[in-house]
Amino acid sequence: MSYSLQVAGRSRIVVGPALAELPQLLPAGRIEMLTDRNVLHLHPELFAGRHPLVIEPGEENKRLQSVETVCRELIRRGADRSTFLLGIGGGIVTDITGFVASIYMRGIPFGYISTTLLGNVDASVGGKNGVDLDGYKNMIGVFAQPQFVICDTSLFSTLPVREVRAGLAEAVKSGIIGDEELFALIERTGFEGLRHTAAAMDEVVVRSVRLKAAIVSRDEREQGERRKLNLGHTFAHAIEKCSREMNHGEAVAVGLVMAARLARRLGLLPSAAEDRIAGLIEALGFTTQPPVPTAELFDAMTKDKKSEGDTIHLVLPTAVGDCVIRTVSFTELAPLLRSL
Repeated sequence: MSYSLQVAGRSRIVVGPALAELPQLLPAGRIEMLTDRNVLHLHPELFAGRHPLVIEPGEENKRLQSVETVCRELIRRGADRSTFLLGIGGGIVTDITGFVASIYMRGIPFGYISTTLLGNVDASVGGKNGVDLDGYKNMIGVFAQPQFVICDTSLFSTLPVREVRAGLAEAVKSGIIGDEELFALIERTGFEGLRHTAAAMDEVVVRSVRLKAAIVSRDEREQGERRKLNLGHTFAHAIEKCSREMNHGEAVAVGLVMAARLARRLGLLPSAAEDRIAGLIEALGFTTQPPVPTAELFDAMTKDKKSEGDTIHLVLPTAVGDCVIRTVSFTELAPLLRSL
């Protein structure tokens, strides 16, 4: 059974055995596909004899040079404004697909088949599309909604264990933001249980997507409530800027714990809830400590997209299932970071 949700009234998200719905979702006319070399090798059946545009995998390739390369190839192939661009892959592929589609000939329609857990629960949903610049995450980008996103969890069978774990960090984030039952499901089922129980994994994805879709529909351009979806990410992006040791999900896991620690020190989060958050992160197999000193993280945070002058918007949990957005000065933040 598949589940269908709407984002901002115009982007359809289909979760479950959803690949069968692709022919009905694709528009008539010319289709171009974009993927990376790993997905092309692991899932040749998704391309049905077509010749996709192929980028190299890895965060280091999520940059303007890749966007230029894809745009040049679209020009070479004669793609016009009626062309539909279908991104098939994880978060890097979907980010580049959405960004390219938004700027090529001032905009062409696009959609995604998300092949990773992290992409299913976060990157492919919500209409944020961008690339990194000089190590700063998603510094250049746009808001643009795909026509559809297919989240078929059967594609996870080819994911390395590390990538499945990374995706669960984003699902834990969703639970902390506004779905205590999702958080409890992950606690109760555990990492191995989720890996080997399709129904449980489908529920994790559906709950995560439902929460994100609702928030994005109320605040598509991130002027208020949508900032809650950045829980843990200000710390995570700083970690990724300062170190290559962690992938995105691993950095988010550390960021969630750091946000919980900071919230407790500010009197916003009971210690029992902090312990519960850190305990689940550890139980899933993540470390809870950043790989670099907090002084380095602080410097990167001052250049974060969420900073405004000498302040930054931080999302801090107040319970498992609730959080608040706090504007904190860097003068106040510096000693707090040192105490984490």
